[in-house]
Amino acid sequence: MRRLTRRFVSSGSFEASTKDSVIFQAFLGTCVGVAIMDKTAGVGGLIHLLLPEPVSIAGTDKPEKYATTGIPLFLKRLIKLGATPANMKAVVAGGALVGPLSPQDINLDIGGRTTENAYRILHEAGISVERSETGGFFSCSVELDMQTLACRIEPTGLDAAQEPATGALQGKADIGKAIETVRPIPQVALKVLRLIQDEACDISRIAEEVKKDQVLSAKTIQVCNSAIFAKPRDVVSLDHALVFLGKEQFIRLVISAAVKSYYEQCGNGYSLCKGGLYQHSIGTAMIAERIVGLTKTTSPANAYTAGLLHDIGKVVLDQFIAAAYPMLYRDFQNMGTDMIGAETKALGMNHIEAGGLLAEKWALPAPLSDVIRFHHTPEKSAVDKKLTATIYLADLLMSCFHSGLELERMEAKRLVDRLAILDLAPEQFKTLVDIIPMKVFQPVEESTEDNE
Repeated sequence: MRRLTRRFVSSGSFEASTKDSVIFQAFLGTCVGVAIMDKTAGVGGLIHLLLPEPVSIAGTDKPEKYATTGIPLFLKRLIKLGATPANMKAVVAGGALVGPLSPQDINLDIGGRTTENAYRILHEAGISVERSETGGFFSCSVELDMQTLACRIEPTGLDAAQEPATGALQGKADIGKAIETVRPIPQVALKVLRLIQDEACDISRIAEEVKKDQVLSAKTIQVCNSAIFAKPRDVVSLDHALVFLGKEQFIRLVISAAVKSYYEQCGNGYSLCKGGLYQHSIGTAMIAERIVGLTKTTSPANAYTAGLLHDIGKVVLDQFIAAAYPMLYRDFQNMGTDMIGAETKALGMNHIEAGGLLAEKWALPAPLSDVIRFHHTPEKSAVDKKLTATIYLADLLMSCFHSGLELERMEAKRLVDRLAILDLAPEQFKTLVDIIPMKVFQPVEESTEDNE
């Protein structure tokens, strides 16, 4: 039995080494993964590419994100380890389409153009492509076993569903009961959500409210000290957090901690990894914050909070979704059904309906309720169309460029119209990809046993 370490290669990075007890793995949607092996030298590696080429001068700060600048660095590292281009073999995967594209939407075919650049650079370096599985609309994972230098491409999530399970799915009545029994977001956090709608609200009042809930206070400090919000030194109290963070970031932390507690109720329904739903919500929030930094349509704090809460309905449906995998798979793969339609057909209710019921039950502020109900169809928003469109785009970017966290497949047929809600042109879509915070792509390591 082999004891292996599985090392996730995050977007905008690469890993390379000589033979070792490690598996390099990347989850790919629209991103492109290139694995290269030189079995003669016993050297290999994997690069996870986000974009075809730098979008602006700022792109030179992280050249590994782009095919044109990242692959040459990757090859240089492999050669330094002893590999030679003549003996290198490559495997290319990923590059899924954002959605069905018309000829005028070429700016949205980021995965296709990243793949083309990767092929060109490999060809110019004299490296043959041994295997390629790119394009389409589905996510996959690519694994490179550094002991054997064998590379494997596998479908992920719904794409890996097997034959239909026997037995009836849970009905609307059971889901309604789940809505009543799910543990809500703490009342203190709900109060904070209402308080921050008043821009004149004093931060000291918010801090005092949070201090009334010892569990939420502890979780706020814990989240503050996590990798995503890492500070120069540990934060030990709420007052300490306020000094370091200020009002806006403090509020983000409180809501993040509350949402983390809420999502901890989830099992392995929507999540493809431990804590996948929470990590997806955090990533969506961080991207939404960056988008409004570009569009100036609302405050970053509002965008962040809406991003955290947009998928609260999935917690209700999580316990029922595993049994529905085969049906969801058939609808996605063969019928072209979107996430909402597939959930409705399989369960009799979808996560935006469940989330809307929770928003009403918890008396969430109208803009947040609106986002929860319409983040898949922002043109239907009745309260804040721009905020809802922002969350739609952030959610889409997470599902396309950070696959492997949870089941999500955003419908993108009206992407150009939805970009227009924010006065963004299709050619600016690659800019949105480029501003995704790299903290969203935190790598994880775990040990596994292999019976080979």
